[in-house]
Amino acid sequence: MSKPGASPTILFAGGGSGGHIHPGVAIAEQVRRIVPGATIHFICKNQPLDRAILEAGGWAHAGIDAAPFVKSPKGLLRLARRWGGCVRTAREIIRNAPPGTVRVVAMGGYVAAPVAQAARAERAAVTLVNLDAAPGLANRWIARHAQQCFTAACVPERPSWTAINPIVRSAARASGDRAHCKRRLGFDPARPLLLITGASQGARSINRLLMTMISRAPGAFQGWSILHQAGPPAGDGADPDVAGAYEDAGIDARVVETIDNMGDAWGACDLAVSRSGAGSVAEIWANTTPALLLPFPHHRDQHQRRNAEPLVACGGARLVEDLVDPDRNFDSAGGALIDLMGDMDRREAMRLALRTLGPADGAEVVAASLLA
Repeated sequence: MSKPGASPTILFAGGGSGGHIHPGVAIAEQVRRIVPGATIHFICKNQPLDRAILEAGGWAHAGIDAAPFVKSPKGLLRLARRWGGCVRTAREIIRNAPPGTVRVVAMGGYVAAPVAQAARAERAAVTLVNLDAAPGLANRWIARHAQQCFTAACVPERPSWTAINPIVRSAARASGDRAHCKRRLGFDPARPLLLITGASQGARSINRLLMTMISRAPGAFQGWSILHQAGPPAGDGADPDVAGAYEDAGIDARVVETIDNMGDAWGACDLAVSRSGAGSVAEIWANTTPALLLPFPHHRDQHQRRNAEPLVACGGARLVEDLVDPDRNFDSAGGALIDLMGDMDRREAMRLALRTLGPADGAEVVAASLLA
């Protein structure tokens, strides 16, 4: 808790992907709304992606060379070598704040763990915000030392954690109705729009699925516009010329590395193809976007499949296993996509189903708790 009369200092810890940073930004926005004078600082991973996200929003931040929690001799050695330096950096940041004003918000993952340890050493309160349906080693460790734990995903094995609805930043919320969002993005409001997204790093298997569909079933895209976020050239989605494949087939498509205006992208599209990371699931929920979900296939705990369960259970999304091989994916996910693109009534029913889930107001709930 902050001292009476003192402006609070909220230190968000998390990084390595947009999925660990964007929810922190959403909570920070709500903190600033409630207490404009609050001091907000982020500790992220020392890498370009994290810095770019936080610099774009003008958020103060510092990077640390955190290592994942990996149960192998090499992984444990790497963790041990980096742990001390990460903790020291975080302790210095905490000490620079007025005594008694700091609250650390661990946004989950290995970047947050040494910051939580620094908070323990400096006697600063820790709040864990869990985002995935299968909490990893780092989150389970942080939870043992946190004063409060929130979870934006259903985790039945952690009944003491406070369940909240998804956490979504303002930039990931549509600015108006579908026609408005299409115009803002430069698309024809009269044409249906398909959004393809592999999240911040892209998704190679999704890119290859679409390239196979372009080759084998180009007629499925007739009358549609496509916004395809393929990821950076060096990212997971790196692949041959996706844009060229669309162009050669005469398909109206815009292929980009990243989407800055993600809220309007969700709001503009009539259907999305996406991974089901916690951030993507939250944004689909918030924008009531009908979606075909292909969970990342290489996670041992398959937490992306569990993340998607609320959307699938209500009828707002369809989940198909990512079989990785583009020909096998064409037969399964490709067939599902063609079915959905051809059934406007089904898509509208999915949109209505998503509205029954309630507001994506998790950021407001966490911010209010931090400032209570």
